[in-house]
Amino acid sequence: MRQDVDTTVTAVKTLLFTVLVPGTVIVVVPYRLLRASHGFTVSGAPGFRWLALPLLLLGMTAYLWCALEFVRTGRGTPAPIDPPTALVMRGLYRFSRNPMYVGVLAMLFSEAILFASFSLLLYALGALACFHLFIIAYEEPALRRKFGSAFEQYRRTVPRWLGRARRG
Repeated sequence: MRQDVDTTVTAVKTLLFTVLVPGTVIVVVPYRLLRASHGFTVSGAPGFRWLALPLLLLGMTAYLWCALEFVRTGRGTPAPIDPPTALVMRGLYRFSRNPMYVGVLAMLFSEAILFASFSLLLYALGALACFHLFIIAYEEPALRRKFGSAFEQYRRTVPRWLGRARRG
């Protein structure tokens, strides 16, 4: 019973974090950028732009799957102030050490394509740079301290972003 309550509380905290942080990054900021540039009209090659929708759905699915893994396997949230207590190495984490960021970036790039917005493209590239720096400067050192050799083995075998898993 206690574990069910803990899992429910962790799921609610994860949902709250998702609405506040990725929700701001994926919805609020792009909305403001488009509004500022009057970029809500979708004109031009509509067939090409609608290819962005599968990328958007893929990114959303990846993020939600990873958030669920954090709750179930990691027993924590995506928030740096309440991180998982167990190292998550299953699901999409077998293919990327940062699939949640990959999912968010997929959504950002899909928005840039869908709205044919150069400002959204620049924003997505800036987000990529910020995520990369945050991972290198904070997340990986924190994981190394918390999980030690288990993280080192994982780091040696699973790529930071996307790619082929290596033998460790």
